[in-house]
Amino acid sequence: MAGLHLTRTEENVAEIDALAAALAADGGGRVGISGLAPDLARRLRRTFAPTPRLLGRKVSRAYTWEGHDRRDPTWMPQGITTSVATGFRERHGHDVLATSWYSKQGQGSRISIVDVERRRYAHVLLVTPTLKDGVPGLGPLKVHAGGIVWHGGYLHVGGTGKGLFTCRMDDILRVPAGSSYETFGHRYVLPVRFVYRGRNEEGTTRLRFSFFTVDRSAADPALVVGEYGSLKQTRRIARFALDPATQLLVGDAEGRYVPEIDDRGQARMQGVSVVDGTYYATASRTPLFPGSMFVGAPGRFRELRWATPIGPEDLVWWPETESLWSVTEHPHRRWVFAMRRSSLGR
Repeated sequence: MAGLHLTRTEENVAEIDALAAALAADGGGRVGISGLAPDLARRLRRTFAPTPRLLGRKVSRAYTWEGHDRRDPTWMPQGITTSVATGFRERHGHDVLATSWYSKQGQGSRISIVDVERRRYAHVLLVTPTLKDGVPGLGPLKVHAGGIVWHGGYLHVGGTGKGLFTCRMDDILRVPAGSSYETFGHRYVLPVRFVYRGRNEEGTTRLRFSFFTVDRSAADPALVVGEYGSLKQTRRIARFALDPATQLLVGDAEGRYVPEIDDRGQARMQGVSVVDGTYYATASRTPLFPGSMFVGAPGRFRELRWATPIGPEDLVWWPETESLWSVTEHPHRRWVFAMRRSSLGR
């Protein structure tokens, strides 16, 4: 669509390196995803909800958080992605999930690395690094984080109308006990390396990065972005080409990242995944009723009602489990859950 594109900021290399050095001087510093993976301090719990009305008809597996995270009204789960095709499995023996949360009290956003095999998880605060007069600092990344994608060495975080905030997983930093940096109790932080900023020309509504996924159906992968919207709002689905070499978006000669647009998205979509050309989308149905799955293609979806728990959010395909995974947001009704693709049809 004419007028819609992204532009990319410079990388925060100096800011991140200075922050890593300052933390290292106090016994912390850069540890990356490999340093975090063995240190998942919280326990993930296998769960069976009391009735299908709560958990959804198509759920095959479900886990929940420790008690505080399950009940906490200030942090809301949103996005989900996997470490598939990132090299994590080769280094650690199995893949993991990552989910995102946003804070209702100004503490920004965070991700959780979720190891369903070991049933462990840990939170990582997302931050914006700063460097003023040679002094490194950080501030919380205040975005909704409705969708996340872990692709190659990078984590992309949705900022709704702001665009995509991109981090490098090797930049995960450990914050030592007693540090003067405000991390709201988080022992690890992940700084933003650069931003793909959303742009729109007059007369065109800016694209909302509500959720997104990587489509690996074709030879070259693509980033598929969806908009959450009511019947009165745009519900576009955008496709950005990904460079197999750099694992980042493909830009034009003018430094713009221009998507292909399809405006036939489903109302109240919360997440999307594409498997072998078939689209799967979650949709919420108020905080009182289980959600739906939509299967097919834009403009030709069929609905599977009562398929998910109440409050489904983002969606990701995890091929080794032959399942689509999602996460729910409402306190006391929070699950990380799987649905077998074979139960959803094509």
